[in-house]
Amino acid sequence: MTSNFFYDVYTVFWRDWVVFKKIFFKFLCSRMITPFLYIFAFGIGLGRNVSVDGGSYLSFLIPGMIALNSMNVSFNTIAAPLNMSRIYHHTLETYLISPISGAAFVFGKVLSGTVRGLISSAVIVVIAELLGVHLYLGGWFIPVLILNCFIFASLAVVAAMTINSHEEMSSFSTYVLVPMSFLCGTFFKADGFPAVLKGFLSILPLTPASSALRAAANKMSVEWYWLVIMLVYFSIFFAYACHLLQMKKEE
Repeated sequence: MTSNFFYDVYTVFWRDWVVFKKIFFKFLCSRMITPFLYIFAFGIGLGRNVSVDGGSYLSFLIPGMIALNSMNVSFNTIAAPLNMSRIYHHTLETYLISPISGAAFVFGKVLSGTVRGLISSAVIVVIAELLGVHLYLGGWFIPVLILNCFIFASLAVVAAMTINSHEEMSSFSTYVLVPMSFLCGTFFKADGFPAVLKGFLSILPLTPASSALRAAANKMSVEWYWLVIMLVYFSIFFAYACHLLQMKKEE
């Protein structure tokens, strides 16, 4: 049973990987334009003479950009294609009538989104090195990055299975992902916000990811509650995504 589960996960993942290999360079170009602009405009342009916690603003920005970019890539590379395959192309039905379980399908999609998120994050790390920002990639850095990709790839499956049009998917990104992009510690600290707003932002999934990646990249301690918050989000999103897929299979 276990071997069948992992083989099913591999089947779902491998299908996405075959497609991904064909568009690899297009993927890098299209997905990396926004991070490039943010890094050069904010990190080098506006942040040239700004200091944060005794270090350069660029050193502060890069880990936040990795958190932000891994969120966007892990979500967008799964949500839109899966949503279209469910509503317009009806290719999702191939999986629904197959013996692949809902959990195996979700896990395969999550792995696919995670791999893409990690690849795009690796490019930002290379850019950081070229700009003289040396990130420490040991300790909790890689596990936190993977967990962040897991969270938003799982959310992507939930969104794809519950949103019923391309327009609504765009609205979801506008109202959920975009606010987190700017308010969850990626570009600046939230210390100046009112206490209530600051408390709310602190429990959004991208906030602990940004904080943990920044701490790990600078060889500082990663707070345990950051990891707990991220694990709770992943558990909820993944479990709900599995539930949605299993319900779809039983219809």
